[in-house]
Amino acid sequence: MKHPGPSETGAGTVAPVLTEPGASGPAARSTAAAAPRRRRRTVLRVVLAVLVLLLLAAGWVTLRAAQAGLALRDAAAGLEVVDIDLEDPGTAADDLAALRTHTSRARAAAADPVWRAAEVVPVAGEQLTAVRVVATVADDVARDALPAVRDVSALLDGGLRRADGRVDVDAVERAARTLATAAATTSTAHDRLAALDPDRLVGRLADAVRDAQGVASRADASLGPAARGAALLPELLGADGPRTYLVLALNSAELRAPGGIVGAITAVRAEDGALTVVGQRSTVELGVLDSPVLPLTAEELATHTDRLGRRLQNASLTPHFPRTAELVAARWQRDVGGPVDGVVATDPLAIARVVDVVGPVPGPDGGALTGGALVHTLLRDVPLTHPDEESDALFAAVAASVVSAVGQGEGATPELVRALVRAVDERRLRVWSAHADEQEVLAGSVVGAAFLGPGAAGDPGLFLDDASQSKLGLDLRTAVDFRDARCDGPAPRVTAVLTLDYRPPADVATFPVSVLGARGLSGPPGTLATVVSAWARVGDPAATVRRDGAVVGGTSTTVAGRQVQQVTSVLLPGGRQEVAVDLPLRDGAVTLWTTPTVTSPGVASFRCP
Repeated sequence: MKHPGPSETGAGTVAPVLTEPGASGPAARSTAAAAPRRRRRTVLRVVLAVLVLLLLAAGWVTLRAAQAGLALRDAAAGLEVVDIDLEDPGTAADDLAALRTHTSRARAAAADPVWRAAEVVPVAGEQLTAVRVVATVADDVARDALPAVRDVSALLDGGLRRADGRVDVDAVERAARTLATAAATTSTAHDRLAALDPDRLVGRLADAVRDAQGVASRADASLGPAARGAALLPELLGADGPRTYLVLALNSAELRAPGGIVGAITAVRAEDGALTVVGQRSTVELGVLDSPVLPLTAEELATHTDRLGRRLQNASLTPHFPRTAELVAARWQRDVGGPVDGVVATDPLAIARVVDVVGPVPGPDGGALTGGALVHTLLRDVPLTHPDEESDALFAAVAASVVSAVGQGEGATPELVRALVRAVDERRLRVWSAHADEQEVLAGSVVGAAFLGPGAAGDPGLFLDDASQSKLGLDLRTAVDFRDARCDGPAPRVTAVLTLDYRPPADVATFPVSVLGARGLSGPPGTLATVVSAWARVGDPAATVRRDGAVVGGTSTTVAGRQVQQVTSVLLPGGRQEVAVDLPLRDGAVTLWTTPTVTSPGVASFRCP
């Protein structure tokens, strides 16, 4: 149907046409066409406004991200210098305050509402979330965990021991509470960082998150046990009543798995932080029994024979220190009597470092014995110049003098703590408690040395035991290094190589039989025989042992789910051998327990690059 055209009212003038609703015509079509244009313009304005807002938000988030990044960079630099400064605890406090400034800035930048809203954006949002989590965690750690650095520093700066030499157990208890808070914060930080997936992050952010995860994991693994151990200290120091401990001086001249034979025993009483020597015995005084002091398992008998429980010196044949402590405590109670609340073991190197701090102690032949001379004196001079039945007694007397000096407050506390920490790190200091609740905590820590416990099930071992009953361990230089790492593939492994380098004096053949030992060995005087024991991880097959590149057989046994291979190394004076085993890697790393000697610590670690 054709619509009528417009009416003319005058020359060149078009009269307006009014249309009713529902009417049709050109005007109606024009009006209908204009409406979508207006809607498109409105939508365009809205879209432009949103884009402007998004650009502004992006700019704001970018600014905030830059602020957070700079603050985190400054915090990372600050974290590197925050440490327990044993000489100047005020330095740690100043560093901590500066670090807290940086981490709080980073946290504030990442907490911006626009930032949080932008976290929903695909891909980019994950990057922002990661930065926020890292910033928040860093600030939590700086606020709640790192103050323990300040408190411990203050404790070590003269606050640990009173004027009379006793340990201030109240101060220790306060520090333990601070460490507990720090451990809880660090554990939470570890969990939050572990939830981030670095593979979904970009470039340097992914690397930074991986670094943060690694730091948090290591801190959590060390700080948790440290806090639990610190909580035990007041009780161990006799805060709730007197305690009696047996301190074992392990003689490294005749090697055993944890460092040496039990050479001497000193009984120490701890009461309200005061340490007092109350008795001592040499192992010669506590002779050989007809039967083991405690029942031995079939696995122990097969691996160590019954001498593990019959002769006190051999209680350290096992690498599992809690078992050594149980045997020593049972023997003491049988022959000496009285309560035994715990056992502590250490070796001449650790004792010498303590003597360096507390000052010279009376020597076995009179005069003053310094730390620098202690190792050679105890491991060479005493065996050569004194009959066998006296050397252990002299060893016990020196050990008792050292304990007494510490108990009387001799030596600067920071230096003493540093020496003890080093002894723990090198596995030269071991502690066992006769109280089950305390021992459960100690067994999960480095100082507990529970090699056969669940905490060490994933760690292999490579231990040394003197097979010639000699006193020549001073002349055996040992070292462990790692070679031929295979970090990729279905079965990553690394080869651990134990070097045995025997360098006795030229006149070793003139030494008395009590020093030379070598009973039952064929070879010239001074020949050294050492049993090398390779202990696999729990559940792993027995290790293949190679000596100077050739596979060697030996005795095979099983102990607590571990396959044990024992081979003997026989060295003439000047001889050198390498004993190698392949070790499986877990997460690209392995921690190998070994025997601390006069030249190497009792642990060696490897990690793939």
